[in-house]
Amino acid sequence: MEFFRIKRDIPFMKHAIVLNAISLITFVLAVFFILTRGLHLSVEFTGGTLVEVEYPQAAQVAKTREAVEKLGFGEVQVQLFGSASDVLIRVANKALPSNPAAGTSTSAASTQSDTVLKVFESVCQADGGAVQSTTVVSSQGETQQKLLCKTPDGKEPVKLQRSEFVGPSVGAELVSNGLIALGMTVLGIMIYLAFRFEWKFAVAGIIANLHDIVIILGFFAFFQWEFSLAVLAAILAVLGYSVNESVVIFDRIREAFRKYRKMTTREVIDHAITSTISRTIITHGSTEMMVLSMLIFGGPTLFYFALALTIGILFGIYSSVFVAAAIAMWLGVKREDLIKTPIKKEGEGPTDPNDPNSGAMV
Repeated sequence: MEFFRIKRDIPFMKHAIVLNAISLITFVLAVFFILTRGLHLSVEFTGGTLVEVEYPQAAQVAKTREAVEKLGFGEVQVQLFGSASDVLIRVANKALPSNPAAGTSTSAASTQSDTVLKVFESVCQADGGAVQSTTVVSSQGETQQKLLCKTPDGKEPVKLQRSEFVGPSVGAELVSNGLIALGMTVLGIMIYLAFRFEWKFAVAGIIANLHDIVIILGFFAFFQWEFSLAVLAAILAVLGYSVNESVVIFDRIREAFRKYRKMTTREVIDHAITSTISRTIITHGSTEMMVLSMLIFGGPTLFYFALALTIGILFGIYSSVFVAAAIAMWLGVKREDLIKTPIKKEGEGPTDPNDPNSGAMV
């Protein structure tokens, strides 16, 4: 399917040096911000407290988030969990600021129980209740303290379902596993491209893909947007999405080498890119519409996930067209790399590359 067809090839590779210089500058700036500012890691990586609460009706996530943010923990994650009435709150274990109204200040080393109490109190008060502590005996005979939220008329506007502590060691393990997943994805892409095309395409494709990843990380480092597991998932998705665009262009390059034997490598690449423009607009346009819908209407839970995808898709188009193709050209890709000349056996006639029956016995 094509919206339009461009009859004359656009000389993209004529401007390859300028376009890749822009890409290189962007890449260097991204690396600079990553090294100097670092990533603002979420509670999954740094450790913190998880608090799950349940409402008797559909939860108002924005109201809950506003109540928790007033505590001064910094950025918190508040999202629906399992159903419309269950809310999961993730809070980093940071010291709370002084509370002049209460005349007290919290310790710098805020314990898990203190954090849970503060969070639940804030959520409870937002619904007109007050926290009460009661002693319960478990089935094993152990005595435990249970927090209840009660209104003056005895109703329970919100329930504390569970609370958990995520230690720094768990965060370190997630970072390690995330890097392993990223490395395995990159390695798999290189092997795939090398087998399907040629090692020059594998090198070009992986450089373009890493270019996209670093730029996404650079944006998150510069603006100090929260880097969570959802963002990591978006980066892995961008890797697969970007390599798909590169594969399409590489396929067209191989087809053009077979069809147009008098074209130079630069002309072949220009023709391949030009012939995929309509397909690129349809594919990336429809995908970006969906991602922008998540970005605008998905709320805080999906915001950074959709933002990472948006940046990745836009730079993925750029890298697949201008970075991957140009690097393959500079590495010296040629017709013989993709189309193997048939070996003439003894007794066979002359080989005509345009004759499908070439090589038959005479």
